[in-house]
Amino acid sequence: MLILPASIPSPSQAEWFLGPFPLRAYALAIGLGIVAAWWILDRRYTAKGGPRDTAIDVALWMVLFGIVGARIYHVISSPDAYFGENGNPARIIEIWNGGLGIWGAIAGGAVGAAIAMRRRGLRLAPFADALAPGLLVAQAIGRLGNYFNQELYGAPTTLPWGLEIDAAHRVAGYTDPNLLFHPTFLYEMVWNLAMVGVLLWAERRFRLRHGRVMWLYVMLYTLGRVWIEYLRIDTAETVLGVRLNVWTSVLVFLLALAIFVRIGRRTRGQEEEIWLPGHAPAEEGTDAVENDDATSAEGDDDDATTGDGDDDATPAPAEDRRGEG
Repeated sequence: MLILPASIPSPSQAEWFLGPFPLRAYALAIGLGIVAAWWILDRRYTAKGGPRDTAIDVALWMVLFGIVGARIYHVISSPDAYFGENGNPARIIEIWNGGLGIWGAIAGGAVGAAIAMRRRGLRLAPFADALAPGLLVAQAIGRLGNYFNQELYGAPTTLPWGLEIDAAHRVAGYTDPNLLFHPTFLYEMVWNLAMVGVLLWAERRFRLRHGRVMWLYVMLYTLGRVWIEYLRIDTAETVLGVRLNVWTSVLVFLLALAIFVRIGRRTRGQEEEIWLPGHAPAEEGTDAVENDDATSAEGDDDDATTGDGDDDATPAPAEDRRGEG
């Protein structure tokens, strides 16, 4: 008979040392998530006909812009640790201790991707569609960093999968040593991985193109964030008594829905293009054919203008002339 544990224990540490170099679980989780997203993106984008070296190049831009955007959003949405009564602005750069806002990461990564794709003469929408499932996988893996850091957990619970949190990592006021908390990191992991299946099914079933897979990803992700955010008890900015991240999720969902519908109406029946106008590489052999046509045309002009050709010359049969060029 399978006996389930009465709770989920938290890791005893989130940092190890290789000599003088620290190895942090949070950074490892983010790194593994990035690698997983890139691997999925590379295969999906090349299957669409995208250049093979695009994924790694654009991913670098996305990661750099995404980390900056994620940190900025976190600082704005949770400013007390940096500008509050006991805050320290110098901690803003300490991203290894956690604190990356997903909405800032998405916005920053989108800016980085747009810049990189335009530099390469490629359309952003097909790339974004190829990336969407990988983002969900990356976000699921990244939540393991919150688990190791014992952060962003939910309210107390009596459910058998309640999460143990050490006293040093507890939100103020929750001092009872027997308390267990909602493992919101686990809820989001399960939700994200489940939505990968929904996203891939919808993409095939409804032949989603032109960026609609990405906007569907945004809708699916925000649906999960709304109810998960309601469970969390960590300090965050509130608007009208509701956490800022909940408002952000609702507004982003509505925006994504409107764009999803609009794109569907505007692109109905249109083929998807990978390249921006004027940037598609010439097909092999196109130049040679054009040159042959030009040479043949010049030869015809010469014959027509001289008019002194052999009167006795026998014209080539029509079928032979059609074979030229």
